[in-house]
Amino acid sequence: MTNWRKISVAGATAALVLGAAACGTQESGSAKTAAGAQAPAAAQKDAGDGYGSGDGYGSDSGSGSGDAAAAAKGGPVAVRQDAKLGAVVNDSAGFTLYRFDKDTASPSTSACAGDCAKAWPPVPAGAGAGTGIDAARLGSLKRADGTEQLTVAGWPVYRFAKDTAPGQTNGQGVGGTWFAVTPEGKKAGQAAAEPAEQLPALSVVRDDKLGEIVRDAKGRTLYRFTKDTAWPMKSNCTGACLDTWKPAKMVDVRNVEGIDPKKVIPFKRPDGTVQVTIDCWPLYWFTGDKTPGDTSGQGVGGTWFAVTAQGKLAK
Repeated sequence: MTNWRKISVAGATAALVLGAAACGTQESGSAKTAAGAQAPAAAQKDAGDGYGSGDGYGSDSGSGSGDAAAAAKGGPVAVRQDAKLGAVVNDSAGFTLYRFDKDTASPSTSACAGDCAKAWPPVPAGAGAGTGIDAARLGSLKRADGTEQLTVAGWPVYRFAKDTAPGQTNGQGVGGTWFAVTPEGKKAGQAAAEPAEQLPALSVVRDDKLGEIVRDAKGRTLYRFTKDTAWPMKSNCTGACLDTWKPAKMVDVRNVEGIDPKKVIPFKRPDGTVQVTIDCWPLYWFTGDKTPGDTSGQGVGGTWFAVTAQGKLAK
């Protein structure tokens, strides 16, 4: 096991203060701006571009094939063994059912409405328990429009408009928030995504194409957004952008390897959550990276790039 860098708690606190003050210049691609300068108005206006996704729901238009969903109303749900995901719940027509991370199970609440509900049609309540599922796990919730939605272990369940044939799982992992649901109400296919080794909260790994880049404790590549600014620290990834690019949480600076702890600085986002930065650049992980070590986010939109231990863009 690699020895992690050790620093005292007092030293870590001082390092955060000194590090924030030391954030020098900001860069966007190859261009650099002097410290303290505000981001150009044009860059702020275009902050909604370059996210690498459509509307954030996994459907460019929010529409899709609803015929199969309509035909399956009222039929019993059952369990199917998927070759990649294991046990997943289907409707009576054989279409995969999904759960949404922004919902809650206790109490049962749905955060998917409007355009979201067009891409992810809520499954009507009243379906019986078919093969492989415990009837006691099935329930319902009353949606804002007055309709009743089926729940599995408290989780509201949905179909995906882009599943056009029984057995498809095109909704798995969409936006990093949608997953096929298991008979127990859990997210299907999660165990295989975990790295085999225990990693520091932040560390450096060598990529054959990009050189040394930063990863998190789950082995996920971390990225920078060129529309962000370093001083003042600001994230221009908001709204639908956050469905695809997830802010990396602040870490214990004593649990980093290959990165100067003084450069690991917290950034408080507008919603109150705390995001980790390197040299004052906010870091994110990409929902399109499916396994540890993936770098599918590199160059997306010409604005997203893996990051080096110095907080630079890996190019």
